[in-house]
This record gives sequence, C-alpha cells and structure tokens, in this order.
Amino acid sequence: MIGDVTSTLSARQVDLLERLTDLLVSEGFAHLTLDQIAAELRCSKTTLYALASSKDQLAARVVNSFFRRATDLVEARVAARRSPRRRIEAYLDGITEAMGPASRRFIADIADFEPTRQTYRENAVAAARRVRELIDEAASAKAVASVDADFVAAWIGLSIEAIQRGEFAERAGLSDAEAFGELSRLVSRALARG
Repeated sequence: MIGDVTSTLSARQVDLLERLTDLLVSEGFAHLTLDQIAAELRCSKTTLYALASSKDQLAARVVNSFFRRATDLVEARVAARRSPRRRIEAYLDGITEAMGPASRRFIADIADFEPTRQTYRENAVAAARRVRELIDEAASAKAVASVDADFVAAWIGLSIEAIQRGEFAERAGLSDAEAFGELSRLVSRALARG
C-alpha cells in the first residue's frame, strides 16, 4: 500500500475515517451525496470536510484507507507464517479476505473514477512486486518448484488488474474476493514441489 492515510489525523478523525470506509466499502460512493454520508455517519458535512475538501477527495481518501487496511491484514497473515511457501499462500489468501467486504458497487466506483482507479493500479503493482519477493524467498529456500518469479509476478499482477476491471465478475460470475481465492489456489498449485 502506498503511504499512510492516518498520520495527520486526530483520534476522532481516524475513527470517522474508519466508519466512513466501512460505509463506502459496503455501499459504494458515486451515488451517495455528502448529505447522505453525513446523515449515515451522524456527523456534519463540516466534519467530513475536515477529512477532505470535496467528495472526490473523500472518496480517494477512503480508497487509500481501504488499501491500507488490506495491506495491514495481508502482511499480518504473512508475518504469522514461517514456511516460505505458506507465506505466499498467506499473502494471496489475505488479499481474498481483505477484498471480501468490498461490494461490487464499491469496486465499480473505484474503476469509474480515475484517482481511485490509479490507487487500485498502484496497489496491484505493489502486490505483484510483493508476491515476487515472496516467491524469490521461497525459491531461495527451495520451498517451491522452480519458476520464473518475474513471469509469475507479472501474471499475478495482470490477474489482479483483470479482477479490478471486473472481468472475472463478468466472465466467470465471481466476486473480487472469490477471484482472488481462485488465484491463490492456482498459484499455490503451480508452486507446489513435485
């Protein structure tokens, strides 16, 4: 995940951002007005403007918050594993878990708004880079089959981008979380040693 979205916020603002993130992850953001968001969160629009100066900037901040949460969850899963191969699985399974709460509407809204689409892209690239690191670590420990780590990481990155564009939802009827789960299983099988 790129950057920390809470470092300059008060504790109250961090709590508001967390509740706002929960709301928009569940409901999406494009169709909601600031009045509706403020009513749902039982706060004033002025309070929301303390987080960001416009609805668009608020949406961007929420998407950053969502990916920060996802990164924290995923890396906690990885840190809990000792086996290099299991660390790869934990990473991909963590993405599945982190994406689970994201509604189709939220994902569609991200894709339809350039600043949030760019955030998703940056996180997809970071995820592919992290998987490559984990594959290199596992290959060095001879814990996985010999593979071209650059190819596997690129393939995973392209898959993540296809998931983000909704291609798996359209073609296979899978939610993003389900598509990430299938990706995790495929990678795990591909890396299994004999």
